[in-house]
Amino acid sequence: MVVLSRRSMLAIVATVDVALFSRPDPVSTKQMAARHHLPPRHLESLLQTLVRAGILKGMRGPRGGYSLARERRRISAGDIVRASLGHATDDGDSRTIDSALVNKVVVPMIHLASEAFLQALDQMSVEDLCAKAEQQGLEGGYALNADFTI
Repeated sequence: MVVLSRRSMLAIVATVDVALFSRPDPVSTKQMAARHHLPPRHLESLLQTLVRAGILKGMRGPRGGYSLARERRRISAGDIVRASLGHATDDGDSRTIDSALVNKVVVPMIHLASEAFLQALDQMSVEDLCAKAEQQGLEGGYALNADFTI
């Protein structure tokens, strides 16, 4: 069972993709979208959210794209998920359930579980995720930015 929203999952994937492929040039939205079989416009707003959160840096121009704003080891999956969720403290659902059981028992327990989940994600760095991708041989299978020494 996957607990993360699609947006949060894509945010983690996008950040790890940038960490793996932004050397020496930034990763373009087009390159990233091609690697993950997504339309580029689908990623753009998410990438901008990550820039505003200080996780990625955006560079404009024909050779522009995205690179990490901090070191891999200083970005946690929890940071990325929080950024993808925005500044909202709840799920954004304006409907309320008028139930003492929900408000006094279920919501507080779900909140505790959510915090525990985010704390677990805080222990997972982008460096850890990149190491796992490299261990699986995934960094070479996608390479569109070749770096050759002659």
